[in-house]
Amino acid sequence: MENIDLLYIVSTVLLIIGLRKLSSPATARKGNILAAYGMALAIVVTILSPIEGDHGNYLLIIAAIVLGSVIGLIFSKKVEMTAMPELVSLFNGFGGACAVCISIIEVYKFNASTSIGIAATTYLALFVGGIAFTGSLVAYGKLTGKVKDWRGAFASYFNLIWLIVCVGLIVYQIIFPAQNEWLPLVVLAISLVYGLTFVLPIGGADMPVVISLLNAFTGIAAALAGMVYDNMVMLLGGILVGSSGTILTVLMCEAMNRSLFSVIIGGFGSTATSAVADEEGVVKEASLVDTAIMMRYAQNVMVIPGYGMAVAQAQKICKDLDKSLSERGVNVHYAIHPVAGRMPGHMNVLLAEADVPYNKLIDLDDANEMFKDSDVSLVVGANDVVNPAAMDDPSSPIYGMPVLEILHSKNVIVLKRSMNKGYSGIENPLFFHDKTKMLFGDAKSSLELLNTEIKGMD
Repeated sequence: MENIDLLYIVSTVLLIIGLRKLSSPATARKGNILAAYGMALAIVVTILSPIEGDHGNYLLIIAAIVLGSVIGLIFSKKVEMTAMPELVSLFNGFGGACAVCISIIEVYKFNASTSIGIAATTYLALFVGGIAFTGSLVAYGKLTGKVKDWRGAFASYFNLIWLIVCVGLIVYQIIFPAQNEWLPLVVLAISLVYGLTFVLPIGGADMPVVISLLNAFTGIAAALAGMVYDNMVMLLGGILVGSSGTILTVLMCEAMNRSLFSVIIGGFGSTATSAVADEEGVVKEASLVDTAIMMRYAQNVMVIPGYGMAVAQAQKICKDLDKSLSERGVNVHYAIHPVAGRMPGHMNVLLAEADVPYNKLIDLDDANEMFKDSDVSLVVGANDVVNPAAMDDPSSPIYGMPVLEILHSKNVIVLKRSMNKGYSGIENPLFFHDKTKMLFGDAKSSLELLNTEIKGMD
Protein backbone atom coordinates (compact mmCIF):
# COMPACT_ATOMS: atom_id res chain seq x y z
CA MET A 1 0.00 0.00 0.00
CA GLU A 2 2.89 2.35 0.81
CA ASN A 3 4.41 1.74 -2.64
CA ILE A 4 1.06 2.56 -4.25
CA ASP A 5 0.79 5.83 -2.32
CA LEU A 6 4.37 6.69 -3.30
CA LEU A 7 3.59 6.13 -6.99
CA TYR A 8 0.45 8.25 -6.63
CA ILE A 9 2.62 11.02 -5.19
CA VAL A 10 5.00 10.74 -8.16
CA SER A 11 2.02 10.92 -10.51
CA THR A 12 0.66 13.98 -8.74
CA VAL A 13 4.04 15.72 -8.84
CA LEU A 14 4.21 15.12 -12.61
CA LEU A 15 0.73 16.63 -12.98
CA ILE A 16 1.71 19.69 -10.92
CA ILE A 17 4.96 20.24 -12.85
CA GLY A 18 3.12 19.76 -16.13
CA LEU A 19 0.48 22.29 -15.13
CA ARG A 20 3.16 24.76 -14.10
CA LYS A 21 4.91 24.45 -17.45
CA LEU A 22 1.64 25.10 -19.27
CA SER A 23 1.83 28.70 -18.05
CA SER A 24 4.38 29.56 -20.74
CA PRO A 25 4.19 28.85 -24.50
CA ALA A 26 7.89 28.00 -24.44
CA THR A 27 7.39 25.09 -22.01
CA ALA A 28 3.75 24.16 -22.70
CA ARG A 29 4.56 21.20 -24.96
CA LYS A 30 6.90 19.65 -22.41
CA GLY A 31 4.36 20.32 -19.65
CA ASN A 32 1.63 18.56 -21.59
CA ILE A 33 3.87 15.51 -22.07
CA LEU A 34 4.82 15.38 -18.38
CA ALA A 35 1.17 15.62 -17.33
CA ALA A 36 0.32 12.80 -19.76
CA TYR A 37 3.04 10.63 -18.20
CA GLY A 38 1.64 11.43 -14.76
CA MET A 39 -1.87 10.43 -15.78
CA ALA A 40 -0.63 7.25 -17.47
CA LEU A 41 1.22 6.29 -14.28
CA ALA A 42 -1.90 6.94 -12.20
CA ILE A 43 -3.99 4.70 -14.47
CA VAL A 44 -1.47 1.84 -14.33
CA VAL A 45 -1.12 2.08 -10.54
CA THR A 46 -4.90 2.14 -10.10
CA ILE A 47 -5.35 -0.94 -12.28
CA LEU A 48 -2.68 -2.87 -10.39
CA SER A 49 -3.92 -1.80 -6.94
CA PRO A 50 -5.55 -4.58 -4.91
CA ILE A 51 -9.24 -3.82 -4.35
CA GLU A 52 -11.48 -5.60 -1.89
CA GLY A 53 -14.12 -7.61 -3.75
CA ASP A 54 -12.29 -7.16 -7.07
CA HIS A 55 -13.69 -9.48 -9.73
CA GLY A 56 -10.82 -8.99 -12.14
CA ASN A 57 -12.57 -7.06 -14.91
CA TYR A 58 -9.26 -6.37 -16.58
CA LEU A 59 -10.51 -7.26 -20.05
CA LEU A 60 -13.17 -4.54 -19.88
CA ILE A 61 -10.68 -2.05 -18.46
CA ILE A 62 -8.10 -2.71 -21.18
CA ALA A 63 -10.79 -2.56 -23.88
CA ALA A 64 -11.98 0.82 -22.56
CA ILE A 65 -8.41 2.17 -22.46
CA VAL A 66 -7.70 0.99 -26.01
CA LEU A 67 -11.00 2.41 -27.31
CA GLY A 68 -10.43 5.77 -25.61
CA SER A 69 -6.83 5.94 -26.84
CA VAL A 70 -7.84 5.23 -30.43
CA ILE A 71 -10.58 7.89 -30.34
CA GLY A 72 -8.20 10.42 -28.81
CA LEU A 73 -5.52 9.64 -31.40
CA ILE A 74 -7.96 10.02 -34.29
CA PHE A 75 -9.23 13.35 -32.95
CA SER A 76 -5.71 14.67 -32.38
CA LYS A 77 -4.68 13.83 -35.95
CA LYS A 78 -7.79 14.98 -37.79
CA VAL A 79 -8.98 18.07 -35.93
CA GLU A 80 -7.66 21.34 -37.32
CA MET A 81 -6.20 23.96 -35.01
CA THR A 82 -9.16 26.21 -35.80
CA ALA A 83 -11.46 23.60 -34.24
CA MET A 84 -9.39 23.24 -31.06
CA PRO A 85 -11.83 25.27 -28.90
CA GLU A 86 -14.66 22.95 -29.94
CA LEU A 87 -12.52 19.89 -29.22
CA VAL A 88 -11.52 21.17 -25.79
CA SER A 89 -15.17 21.82 -24.96
CA LEU A 90 -16.19 18.34 -26.15
CA PHE A 91 -13.44 16.57 -24.20
CA ASN A 92 -14.35 18.59 -21.13
CA GLY A 93 -17.92 17.33 -21.50
CA PHE A 94 -16.63 13.74 -21.54
CA GLY A 95 -14.92 14.40 -18.22
CA GLY A 96 -18.23 15.56 -16.75
CA ALA A 97 -19.97 12.49 -18.19
CA CYS A 98 -17.38 10.28 -16.51
CA ALA A 99 -18.14 11.86 -13.13
CA VAL A 100 -21.87 11.35 -13.77
CA CYS A 101 -21.42 7.66 -14.54
CA ILE A 102 -19.26 7.06 -11.49
CA SER A 103 -21.67 8.92 -9.22
CA ILE A 104 -24.90 7.27 -10.37
CA ILE A 105 -23.31 3.82 -9.95
CA GLU A 106 -22.17 4.67 -6.43
CA VAL A 107 -25.55 6.16 -5.50
CA TYR A 108 -27.26 2.81 -6.06
CA LYS A 109 -24.69 1.12 -3.82
CA PHE A 110 -25.74 3.21 -0.82
CA ASN A 111 -27.10 1.40 2.21
CA ALA A 112 -28.04 2.17 5.80
CA SER A 113 -24.37 2.42 6.81
CA THR A 114 -23.50 5.03 4.16
CA SER A 115 -22.43 8.26 5.85
CA ILE A 116 -24.05 11.60 5.10
CA GLY A 117 -20.67 12.93 4.00
CA ILE A 118 -20.19 10.23 1.33
CA ALA A 119 -23.80 10.61 0.16
CA ALA A 120 -23.52 14.40 -0.09
CA THR A 121 -20.17 14.20 -1.91
CA THR A 122 -21.48 11.66 -4.43
CA TYR A 123 -24.65 13.61 -5.19
CA LEU A 124 -22.64 16.81 -5.54
CA ALA A 125 -20.31 15.06 -8.01
CA LEU A 126 -23.40 13.87 -9.91
CA PHE A 127 -24.86 17.38 -10.02
CA VAL A 128 -21.68 19.23 -11.01
CA GLY A 129 -20.68 16.54 -13.52
CA GLY A 130 -24.12 16.72 -15.15
CA ILE A 131 -23.83 20.50 -15.56
CA ALA A 132 -20.32 20.16 -17.02
CA PHE A 133 -21.45 17.46 -19.47
CA THR A 134 -24.49 19.07 -21.07
CA GLY A 135 -23.11 22.60 -20.62
CA SER A 136 -19.98 21.63 -22.55
CA LEU A 137 -22.10 20.11 -25.32
CA VAL A 138 -24.00 23.40 -25.66
CA ALA A 139 -20.71 25.33 -25.68
CA TYR A 140 -19.47 23.00 -28.42
CA GLY A 141 -22.64 23.67 -30.42
CA LYS A 142 -22.25 27.43 -30.03
CA LEU A 143 -18.62 27.38 -31.10
CA THR A 144 -19.52 25.42 -34.23
CA GLY A 145 -22.44 27.75 -34.95
CA LYS A 146 -25.01 24.95 -34.64
CA VAL A 147 -26.62 26.25 -31.44
CA LYS A 148 -28.02 29.77 -31.11
CA ASP A 149 -28.44 31.86 -27.97
CA TRP A 150 -31.61 31.24 -25.99
CA ARG A 151 -32.71 34.34 -24.20
CA GLY A 152 -35.89 35.48 -22.54
CA ALA A 153 -37.14 37.71 -19.77
CA PHE A 154 -37.51 34.72 -17.45
CA ALA A 155 -34.39 32.75 -18.43
CA SER A 156 -32.51 33.57 -15.22
CA TYR A 157 -35.55 32.80 -13.05
CA PHE A 158 -36.04 29.53 -14.92
CA ASN A 159 -32.45 28.52 -14.19
CA LEU A 160 -32.82 29.51 -10.55
CA ILE A 161 -35.92 27.32 -10.21
CA TRP A 162 -34.09 24.33 -11.71
CA LEU A 163 -31.18 24.90 -9.32
CA ILE A 164 -33.41 25.12 -6.23
CA VAL A 165 -35.41 22.03 -7.20
CA CYS A 166 -32.26 19.98 -7.82
CA VAL A 167 -30.54 21.03 -4.60
CA GLY A 168 -33.76 20.38 -2.68
CA LEU A 169 -34.07 16.87 -4.09
CA ILE A 170 -30.43 16.14 -3.26
CA VAL A 171 -30.91 17.27 0.35
CA TYR A 172 -34.10 15.20 0.64
CA GLN A 173 -32.43 12.11 -0.81
CA ILE A 174 -29.47 12.44 1.57
CA ILE A 175 -31.74 12.76 4.61
CA PHE A 176 -34.15 10.00 3.46
CA PRO A 177 -31.97 7.75 1.29
CA ALA A 178 -34.33 4.78 1.01
CA GLN A 179 -37.60 6.60 0.36
CA ASN A 180 -37.60 6.63 -3.45
CA GLU A 181 -35.32 4.58 -5.68
CA TRP A 182 -36.12 6.70 -8.73
CA LEU A 183 -35.19 10.06 -7.18
CA PRO A 184 -31.46 9.75 -8.08
CA LEU A 185 -32.49 9.48 -11.74
CA VAL A 186 -34.65 12.59 -11.35
CA VAL A 187 -31.67 14.44 -9.84
CA LEU A 188 -29.56 13.28 -12.78
CA ALA A 189 -32.15 14.43 -15.32
CA ILE A 190 -32.53 17.86 -13.71
CA SER A 191 -28.75 18.27 -13.52
CA LEU A 192 -28.46 17.53 -17.24
CA VAL A 193 -31.28 19.93 -18.11
CA TYR A 194 -29.80 22.63 -15.89
CA GLY A 195 -26.48 22.29 -17.73
CA LEU A 196 -28.34 23.05 -20.97
CA THR A 197 -30.34 26.00 -19.67
CA PHE A 198 -27.30 27.33 -17.80
CA VAL A 199 -25.18 27.81 -20.95
CA LEU A 200 -27.85 28.50 -23.59
CA PRO A 201 -28.49 32.17 -22.62
CA ILE A 202 -24.79 33.08 -22.51
CA GLY A 203 -23.60 35.20 -25.42
CA GLY A 204 -21.23 33.75 -28.00
CA ALA A 205 -18.48 36.26 -27.22
CA ASP A 206 -18.38 34.97 -23.65
CA MET A 207 -17.60 31.39 -24.73
CA PRO A 208 -13.92 31.55 -23.67
CA VAL A 209 -15.04 32.35 -20.13
CA VAL A 210 -17.73 29.66 -20.20
CA ILE A 211 -15.30 26.99 -21.41
CA SER A 212 -12.92 27.87 -18.60
CA LEU A 213 -15.75 27.77 -16.05
CA LEU A 214 -17.03 24.41 -17.31
CA ASN A 215 -13.47 23.09 -17.14
CA ALA A 216 -13.41 24.11 -13.48
CA PHE A 217 -16.71 22.28 -12.95
CA THR A 218 -15.27 19.10 -14.44
CA GLY A 219 -12.25 19.37 -12.15
CA ILE A 220 -14.49 19.83 -9.12
CA ALA A 221 -16.58 16.79 -10.14
CA ALA A 222 -13.40 14.72 -10.54
CA ALA A 223 -12.14 15.84 -7.12
CA LEU A 224 -15.45 14.88 -5.52
CA ALA A 225 -15.34 11.48 -7.23
CA GLY A 226 -11.80 11.07 -5.89
CA MET A 227 -13.13 11.64 -2.37
CA VAL A 228 -15.80 8.98 -2.92
CA TYR A 229 -13.23 6.42 -4.10
CA ASP A 230 -10.55 7.57 -1.66
CA ASN A 231 -8.22 7.96 -4.65
CA MET A 232 -5.53 10.52 -3.94
CA VAL A 233 -4.44 11.22 -7.52
CA MET A 234 -8.04 11.62 -8.68
CA LEU A 235 -8.69 14.01 -5.80
CA LEU A 236 -5.55 16.09 -6.31
CA GLY A 237 -5.85 16.06 -10.11
CA GLY A 238 -9.43 17.30 -9.81
CA ILE A 239 -8.37 20.00 -7.37
CA LEU A 240 -5.64 21.17 -9.76
CA VAL A 241 -8.03 21.32 -12.72
CA GLY A 242 -10.81 22.92 -10.67
CA SER A 243 -8.63 25.56 -9.04
CA SER A 244 -6.71 26.45 -12.22
CA GLY A 245 -9.97 26.66 -14.18
CA THR A 246 -11.48 28.90 -11.53
CA ILE A 247 -8.43 31.19 -11.46
CA LEU A 248 -8.41 31.40 -15.27
CA THR A 249 -12.13 32.21 -15.30
CA VAL A 250 -11.61 35.07 -12.85
CA LEU A 251 -8.64 36.41 -14.82
CA MET A 252 -10.58 36.31 -18.08
CA CYS A 253 -13.51 38.12 -16.50
CA GLU A 254 -11.08 40.79 -15.34
CA ALA A 255 -9.63 40.97 -18.87
CA MET A 256 -13.16 41.68 -20.14
CA ASN A 257 -13.95 44.03 -17.24
CA ARG A 258 -17.02 41.98 -16.44
CA SER A 259 -18.22 40.05 -13.42
CA LEU A 260 -18.71 36.31 -13.61
CA PHE A 261 -22.34 36.88 -12.63
CA SER A 262 -22.90 39.17 -15.62
CA VAL A 263 -21.49 36.49 -17.93
CA ILE A 264 -23.68 33.77 -16.44
CA ILE A 265 -26.94 35.70 -16.66
CA GLY A 266 -26.61 36.32 -20.36
CA GLY A 267 -23.57 38.31 -21.50
CA PHE A 268 -23.68 40.09 -24.81
CA GLY A 269 -24.27 38.62 -28.23
CA SER A 270 -25.73 39.17 -31.64
CA THR A 271 -28.32 41.68 -30.50
CA ALA A 272 -25.83 44.03 -28.86
CA THR A 273 -25.80 47.64 -30.02
CA SER A 274 -23.99 50.82 -29.11
CA ALA A 275 -24.21 54.49 -29.86
CA VAL A 276 -21.67 54.09 -32.65
CA ALA A 277 -23.64 51.40 -34.45
CA ASP A 278 -26.17 53.84 -35.90
CA GLU A 279 -23.64 56.43 -37.04
CA GLU A 280 -22.64 56.78 -40.68
CA GLY A 281 -18.97 55.99 -41.19
CA VAL A 282 -16.60 56.31 -44.13
CA VAL A 283 -14.44 53.28 -44.83
CA LYS A 284 -11.08 53.77 -46.53
CA GLU A 285 -9.96 50.76 -48.54
CA ALA A 286 -6.26 50.00 -48.81
CA SER A 287 -4.59 48.72 -51.94
CA LEU A 288 -2.31 45.70 -51.79
CA VAL A 289 0.69 47.59 -53.17
CA ASP A 290 0.32 50.56 -50.81
CA THR A 291 0.03 48.22 -47.82
CA ALA A 292 3.11 46.26 -48.89
CA ILE A 293 5.15 49.46 -49.33
CA MET A 294 3.99 50.77 -45.95
CA MET A 295 5.06 47.56 -44.18
CA ARG A 296 8.29 47.09 -46.15
CA TYR A 297 9.63 50.51 -45.18
CA ALA A 298 8.34 50.51 -41.60
CA GLN A 299 10.66 50.17 -38.64
CA ASN A 300 8.16 48.45 -36.33
CA VAL A 301 5.15 46.35 -37.31
CA MET A 302 2.67 44.93 -34.81
CA VAL A 303 0.45 42.03 -35.88
CA ILE A 304 -2.85 41.61 -33.99
CA PRO A 305 -4.23 38.09 -34.57
CA GLY A 306 -7.85 37.11 -33.98
CA TYR A 307 -10.25 34.30 -34.71
CA GLY A 308 -10.33 35.34 -38.38
CA MET A 309 -6.71 34.23 -38.64
CA ALA A 310 -7.68 30.84 -37.25
CA VAL A 311 -10.59 30.46 -39.66
CA ALA A 312 -8.37 31.31 -42.66
CA GLN A 313 -5.56 29.03 -41.38
CA ALA A 314 -3.29 32.01 -41.94
CA GLN A 315 -0.83 31.55 -39.07
CA LYS A 316 1.92 29.98 -41.21
CA ILE A 317 1.79 32.53 -43.99
CA CYS A 318 1.74 35.19 -41.28
CA LYS A 319 5.01 33.72 -40.05
CA ASP A 320 6.37 33.79 -43.63
CA LEU A 321 5.44 37.47 -43.93
CA ASP A 322 7.13 38.08 -40.58
CA LYS A 323 10.28 36.38 -41.91
CA SER A 324 10.30 38.46 -45.11
CA LEU A 325 9.94 41.70 -43.14
CA SER A 326 12.53 40.71 -40.55
CA GLU A 327 15.07 39.89 -43.26
CA ARG A 328 14.60 43.46 -44.50
CA GLY A 329 15.25 45.03 -41.10
CA VAL A 330 11.63 45.44 -39.92
CA ASN A 331 10.89 44.60 -36.27
CA VAL A 332 7.76 42.42 -36.12
CA HIS A 333 5.85 41.52 -32.97
CA TYR A 334 2.45 40.04 -32.17
CA ALA A 335 0.01 41.68 -29.74
CA ILE A 336 -1.93 38.96 -27.94
CA HIS A 337 -5.15 39.80 -26.10
CA PRO A 338 -6.09 37.35 -23.29
CA VAL A 339 -9.50 36.58 -24.82
CA ALA A 340 -8.62 36.73 -28.52
CA GLY A 341 -10.13 33.77 -30.37
CA ARG A 342 -12.61 31.40 -28.78
CA MET A 343 -10.64 29.83 -25.96
CA PRO A 344 -7.92 30.93 -23.54
CA GLY A 345 -4.53 30.97 -25.27
CA HIS A 346 -6.02 30.27 -28.70
CA MET A 347 -3.74 32.70 -30.54
CA ASN A 348 -0.65 31.51 -28.66
CA VAL A 349 -1.36 27.94 -29.75
CA LEU A 350 -1.85 28.87 -33.40
CA LEU A 351 1.32 30.97 -33.57
CA ALA A 352 3.32 28.32 -31.72
CA GLU A 353 2.17 25.81 -34.36
CA ALA A 354 3.65 28.16 -36.99
CA ASP A 355 6.96 28.31 -35.04
CA VAL A 356 6.70 32.01 -34.24
CA PRO A 357 9.39 32.76 -31.61
CA TYR A 358 7.86 33.14 -28.14
CA ASN A 359 9.66 36.40 -27.47
CA LYS A 360 7.68 37.99 -30.30
CA LEU A 361 4.37 37.33 -28.53
CA ILE A 362 3.54 40.44 -26.51
CA ASP A 363 0.81 40.50 -23.87
CA LEU A 364 -1.85 43.20 -23.53
CA ASP A 365 -0.14 45.69 -21.23
CA ASP A 366 3.26 45.54 -22.91
CA ALA A 367 1.69 45.73 -26.36
CA ASN A 368 -0.20 48.89 -25.43
CA GLU A 369 3.10 50.44 -24.42
CA MET A 370 4.69 49.47 -27.75
CA PHE A 371 1.94 50.75 -30.05
CA LYS A 372 3.17 54.34 -29.90
CA ASP A 373 6.38 53.18 -31.64
CA SER A 374 4.57 51.02 -34.20
CA ASP A 375 4.53 52.34 -37.74
CA VAL A 376 1.92 49.79 -38.83
CA SER A 377 -0.54 47.71 -36.83
CA LEU A 378 -1.85 44.83 -38.93
CA VAL A 379 -5.16 43.41 -37.64
CA VAL A 380 -5.67 39.84 -38.88
CA GLY A 381 -9.26 38.89 -38.23
CA ALA A 382 -9.67 40.48 -34.79
CA ASN A 383 -12.67 42.60 -33.79
CA ASP A 384 -13.75 43.04 -30.17
CA VAL A 385 -10.22 43.01 -28.71
CA VAL A 386 -9.31 46.10 -30.78
CA ASN A 387 -12.64 47.91 -30.46
CA PRO A 388 -12.04 51.49 -29.16
CA ALA A 389 -15.68 51.69 -28.04
CA ALA A 390 -14.51 49.79 -24.96
CA MET A 391 -12.61 52.94 -23.95
CA ASP A 392 -14.82 55.83 -25.02
CA ASP A 393 -18.41 54.67 -25.54
CA PRO A 394 -20.31 54.15 -22.26
CA SER A 395 -23.30 52.77 -24.19
CA SER A 396 -21.24 49.91 -25.64
CA PRO A 397 -21.73 46.43 -24.10
CA ILE A 398 -17.93 46.08 -23.86
CA TYR A 399 -17.30 49.50 -22.29
CA GLY A 400 -14.52 49.21 -19.72
CA MET A 401 -13.06 46.04 -21.22
CA PRO A 402 -9.26 46.32 -21.59
CA VAL A 403 -8.46 46.27 -25.31
CA LEU A 404 -5.42 46.60 -27.54
CA GLU A 405 -5.07 50.35 -28.10
CA ILE A 406 -3.87 50.13 -31.68
CA LEU A 407 -4.95 53.67 -32.57
CA HIS A 408 -1.76 54.80 -30.87
CA SER A 409 0.03 53.34 -33.91
CA LYS A 410 0.85 55.59 -36.85
CA ASN A 411 -1.17 53.44 -39.28
CA VAL A 412 -3.73 50.65 -38.93
CA ILE A 413 -4.47 48.05 -41.61
CA VAL A 414 -7.40 45.68 -41.01
CA LEU A 415 -7.61 42.40 -42.93
CA LYS A 416 -11.27 41.43 -43.12
CA ARG A 417 -13.57 39.58 -45.48
CA SER A 418 -16.34 42.17 -45.26
CA MET A 419 -17.81 44.83 -42.99
CA ASN A 420 -19.82 42.24 -41.08
CA LYS A 421 -19.71 42.54 -37.30
CA GLY A 422 -17.56 40.21 -35.24
CA TYR A 423 -18.52 37.18 -33.19
CA SER A 424 -20.22 39.25 -30.51
CA GLY A 425 -22.22 41.27 -33.06
CA ILE A 426 -20.88 44.64 -31.87
CA GLU A 427 -20.06 47.42 -34.34
CA ASN A 428 -16.41 48.51 -34.33
CA PRO A 429 -15.71 52.24 -34.87
CA LEU A 430 -12.06 51.38 -35.52
CA PHE A 431 -13.00 50.48 -39.08
CA PHE A 432 -14.14 54.07 -39.74
CA HIS A 433 -11.24 55.86 -38.06
CA ASP A 434 -8.95 58.22 -40.00
CA LYS A 435 -5.90 56.08 -39.25
CA THR A 436 -7.55 52.86 -40.44
CA LYS A 437 -7.59 51.33 -43.90
CA MET A 438 -9.40 48.11 -44.77
CA LEU A 439 -7.80 45.39 -46.91
CA PHE A 440 -10.73 43.17 -47.85
CA GLY A 441 -10.38 39.49 -48.68
CA ASP A 442 -9.47 36.15 -47.15
CA ALA A 443 -6.73 36.70 -44.58
CA LYS A 444 -4.52 33.90 -45.88
CA SER A 445 -4.74 35.06 -49.51
CA SER A 446 -4.15 38.69 -48.54
CA LEU A 447 -1.07 37.81 -46.50
CA GLU A 448 0.32 35.65 -49.32
CA LEU A 449 -0.09 38.50 -51.80
CA LEU A 450 1.49 40.97 -49.35
CA ASN A 451 4.42 38.63 -48.86
CA THR A 452 4.90 38.28 -52.62
CA GLU A 453 4.80 42.05 -53.09
CA ILE A 454 7.32 42.66 -50.33
CA LYS A 455 9.71 40.02 -51.71
CA GLY A 456 9.50 41.67 -55.10
CA MET A 457 10.68 45.04 -53.77
CA ASP A 458 14.35 44.01 -53.53
